[in-house]
Amino acid sequence: MKRNYCLFTMKPRVFLFCMMLVALAPVCFAQASPAKPAKSASSEKAITDLEKSAWESYKNKQADAFKKLMSQDYCGAYADALKTLDMEVADMAKTDLRDYSLADMKVAFPRADVAVTRYKTTIQMTSEGKDMSGTYNSASVWVKKSGKWLEVLHTEVKAQ
Repeated sequence: MKRNYCLFTMKPRVFLFCMMLVALAPVCFAQASPAKPAKSASSEKAITDLEKSAWESYKNKQADAFKKLMSQDYCGAYADALKTLDMEVADMAKTDLRDYSLADMKVAFPRADVAVTRYKTTIQMTSEGKDMSGTYNSASVWVKKSGKWLEVLHTEVKAQ
């Protein structure tokens, strides 16, 4: 029996994991020498607050506020699609995010101008009439551009 190991026939979670690994590896290894810890309590709180602001603006369908937090080259990596900023904003109108909570948030600073968050998200949400409620493993990458933190990548995978 011949087996087909094509990348596109893999399960979506494995594909997303590989995409995240490819996307995050250059950020994590870009430092030529060991970096001094760039993490501080105030930096960590700033990133945590920005992450919460992104969720809150999405929930309240505040497209302009949401866009101000995102980089123009933003990418959302989900089981159903890789999304641009414009696609995320368009989906916002079709989504009813009734409630959410973020738990166990960790923030890492591989460089002083890069922050990586990881946390669990519990949501009550429908999208285009489909119930998307549940607990998700989430991660985001924030980059400081011209002195302002902007989100360049966000991903969620439903927890099992």
